[in-house]
Amino acid sequence: MTRFALAPIAALLLLGGCAQTYVSPVSVTRFVGDQPARLGQGPIAVRIAPGMPTDPLAFAPWRQAVADELARLGYQVVPGEQAAQVAEVRLTRAVDLPGQRRNPVSVGVGGSTGSYGSGVGMGVGIDLSGPPPEVDHTQMGVIIRDGASGEALWEGRAQFSASVNSRYGPTPAAAQKMAAALFAGFPGRSGETVEVR
Repeated sequence: MTRFALAPIAALLLLGGCAQTYVSPVSVTRFVGDQPARLGQGPIAVRIAPGMPTDPLAFAPWRQAVADELARLGYQVVPGEQAAQVAEVRLTRAVDLPGQRRNPVSVGVGGSTGSYGSGVGMGVGIDLSGPPPEVDHTQMGVIIRDGASGEALWEGRAQFSASVNSRYGPTPAAAQKMAAALFAGFPGRSGETVEVR
């Protein structure tokens, strides 16, 4: 009988090990320059912003996601020397690590005597939330510049957080989500911050 009584508790313990996922909306702010008619057309190059680490493998998903969105808008994405405009991509990422794992099970034993007799009881408390997941906080910025003069024609910034166990934990999925949010409704209202889910 004890074996069957413990089976539901064992099942609940397995559930307790499942950490919840977290995905924030993407917060987007954009600034439009004095020549909005020049945006969304012509040849454009996508490159890492000056001062950023230049690991091409780590940066590749972000560059590709931005290039895909620019192509969708009507640009022709080309190598740098052929570009009338340049999109500079800046990226910062930080990961919050969870604290120490809590024990998901607590057991309490109590006894009582009263008007209706005495008894001993045992209670089992189970924390089903599991350990907090690691959360990846990402900020991406893109500045579209005139290829010759370097003048800024458009700038956008996006911020996004997601637990690493969510569907946006993998880098390519996060890059696509952020780039799509950043260029949604391009060029956008200058100075306005919106949240994109």
